[in-house]
Amino acid sequence: MRQVRLPQPSRRGVLAAGGALGLTAFLAACGSEKKDGSGTTGDGGKTGPWSFKDDRGETAKRDATPKNIVAFTGVAAALFDYGIEVKGVFGPTKTKDGKPDVQAGDMDISKLTVIGNEWGQFNIEKYAGLAPDVLLSTMFDDKGTLWYVPEESKDKILKLAPSVGISVYDRQLTHPLQRIQELAESLGADVKADKVVKAKKRFEDASARLRKVAKAHKDIKVLIGSASQDLFYVSGSNLSVDLEYFKALGVNIIEPPESAKKESGGWFENLSWENVDKYDADLIMMDNRSSAIQPADIAKPTWKKLAAVKAGQVIPRIAEPIFSYDKCAPILEDLADAIEKAKKLK
Repeated sequence: MRQVRLPQPSRRGVLAAGGALGLTAFLAACGSEKKDGSGTTGDGGKTGPWSFKDDRGETAKRDATPKNIVAFTGVAAALFDYGIEVKGVFGPTKTKDGKPDVQAGDMDISKLTVIGNEWGQFNIEKYAGLAPDVLLSTMFDDKGTLWYVPEESKDKILKLAPSVGISVYDRQLTHPLQRIQELAESLGADVKADKVVKAKKRFEDASARLRKVAKAHKDIKVLIGSASQDLFYVSGSNLSVDLEYFKALGVNIIEPPESAKKESGGWFENLSWENVDKYDADLIMMDNRSSAIQPADIAKPTWKKLAAVKAGQVIPRIAEPIFSYDKCAPILEDLADAIEKAKKLK
């Protein structure tokens, strides 16, 4: 298992050491370098020193607004919705057939330098070659661990540029949405632009509708699942920002007992495929990430016998949302639609 995560296959591999010749000297030369580039991103009107206090309580600083930004793919996709473009990304960006991963959002991935596409991959030389002004990522724990930055090489990576961590751990969806917008604004985004204002209003309206629908359909039990070859994972509503928010809005989420979630640090329960019918669900939300087996590809007989599966009441769960109002409003709208249309099965 990954050390901290939403339902997803095991953490795989460590950062390769190849190409390390000469890197130590390069890191020494670049580690303390202060960039004074005059370019800006976003609206281009922001000048002077830049700083941003992140959710670790640490303040990243530069002499000017960061221009060469490297970010976890999902964070980069959220900033893109605010008009902020990054130079490099790390995390799921391309699928095996070369298409954009779901976490890439609307970005043109052909224009991005991909530092690493899978867990444990982070090409330090490629990252250093971008002369990064700042590194941005999310955090899925309360220890300040930057998502998809390999622990075994983080010291070398974080010497090259200041970093910013936005927490998506044990809080509601509205927190990272607000924080990413604040980060985007600090980087030059116009958060009062018509597109941004409308997106936030749509999110607020979608929240109100989901609350109303959930109240009217309290009997619809929703199971949050993720599939791997050997196990089926059932998430509880705590810890995950999307599920905590759904719960707060009144969605009837099936909750595995805390004792069953100990193995995963409180995130989810591991079920064998023989026991996948442990919970009676009227609606199943399934992890849509490329690392998880998708419902159409699940061949297990026990899966196909589930009432919700036979009734066609299975919908995607965007397990790692792109934290912009533009991308999160449809998540709430789609869930409200699904609950409203779902039939009570048991």
